[in-house]
Amino acid sequence: MNEEALLLIDIQNIYFTPGPLLLHKSKDAAKKAARVLEKFREEKKPVVHVQHNFKAFSGINNLVKPTESEKIIHKDYPSSFLKTDLREYLQELGITKLVVAGMMSHMCVDTTVRACQDYGYEVTVIEDACTTMALKYDKRKIDAETVHAVYMASLAEGFAKVMKAEDFL
Repeated sequence: MNEEALLLIDIQNIYFTPGPLLLHKSKDAAKKAARVLEKFREEKKPVVHVQHNFKAFSGINNLVKPTESEKIIHKDYPSSFLKTDLREYLQELGITKLVVAGMMSHMCVDTTVRACQDYGYEVTVIEDACTTMALKYDKRKIDAETVHAVYMASLAEGFAKVMKAEDFL
């Protein structure tokens, strides 16, 4: 039984589509996630795709398209655990370690990784397989790279091991 699973959070078409939810270098992040996904498939380790229930462009991007054997969790909240069967599914498989990649660093990735602590999971975040967008706060624009770096630094302080895909692979 594998104790490690890959959790791909919201790598969905809406984040690749011009508009208000287009993310910074989403294709680059998804390509890194695809490399990690390939490793998990080769090693026959569990893969879980999380899909946020958007009305438009909600499909999982083809770069990380699920196979029939891979679990898809549908969610309505930033946490992949809130009102889903994710925890139960991971318990059934005996999972104690999660490798996380996805979108958006400042929202669903952050919220899910922090929730993992509540359930005792050991987490590795593949930082270059995650991305986000620029944010505005107090009449200031914070560029996407800064937003991403701040969230990765925060998660690295007690919530997860944060590393690049190349180092993980």
